[in-house]
Amino acid sequence: MDDIKEILKQLLDQKITIEKAEKLLKANLIEEVGELAKLDVFRKTRTGIPEVIYARNKTPEILIKIINSFLENKNYAIISKYQEHHEDVIIKNYDQTDNFVIDKNELAKVIVIRKKTFKFQKKRSIVGIITAGSSDIPVAEEAKEILRIMGCNVLTSYDVGIAGMHRIFTPLSHMIKEGVDVIIVCAGMEGTLPGVVAALVDIPVIGVPISSGYGLGANGEGALITMLQSCSPGLLVVNIDNGFGAAASAAIIANKIKK
Repeated sequence: MDDIKEILKQLLDQKITIEKAEKLLKANLIEEVGELAKLDVFRKTRTGIPEVIYARNKTPEILIKIINSFLENKNYAIISKYQEHHEDVIIKNYDQTDNFVIDKNELAKVIVIRKKTFKFQKKRSIVGIITAGSSDIPVAEEAKEILRIMGCNVLTSYDVGIAGMHRIFTPLSHMIKEGVDVIIVCAGMEGTLPGVVAALVDIPVIGVPISSGYGLGANGEGALITMLQSCSPGLLVVNIDNGFGAAASAAIIANKIKK
């Protein structure tokens, strides 16, 4: 696939006709992988958010076909929620080549395969990530990886929940001094911390409920309800364990502020 800017450049340089440019742009809106998947390859150009390949429930064979299609058209492929059998086949297919670099975050279950000549653009935006407990870190790490891919600088502070309320003030103060544009707060159990943080700062706070609760609040439902019922204004809430969604929203806000 030709990049949209390259297509327009060829048109301006009169290397292709306007009819040819129109056909290329239409063809590139959707990329099909056999009958398995339809890739939204222009999503980043259209929304600023890169398309991520969700590995869970995909066979290794289907996953590799989708990754190959991505890498034929783009400089990178992002794989989330991979499992051990996915990791093995990804390493086997791409780690031995001279063309690609594999960046892997075991905690986040995110793998990025990128061409060696490509680097993600760095921007001036800054996003803070806070977790209430150590059980929340995998989702926070997923958010961190997506934020970095979208160009944000990231500050993190983990395991500073309200069970030891004093722990939140020093890292939060540091983030404010560093000029963070948005703060993501991940919390399980009853999910109080995002509301507390939102009551202390004058920037958007995105709460991520984590599925670490049990009993009546099992699977993150208690945390989700607490965040949705919070009386702290300025608190936005994404779905349970949705580190990707929190990061995408935070990056859009932060990048727009610093644009």
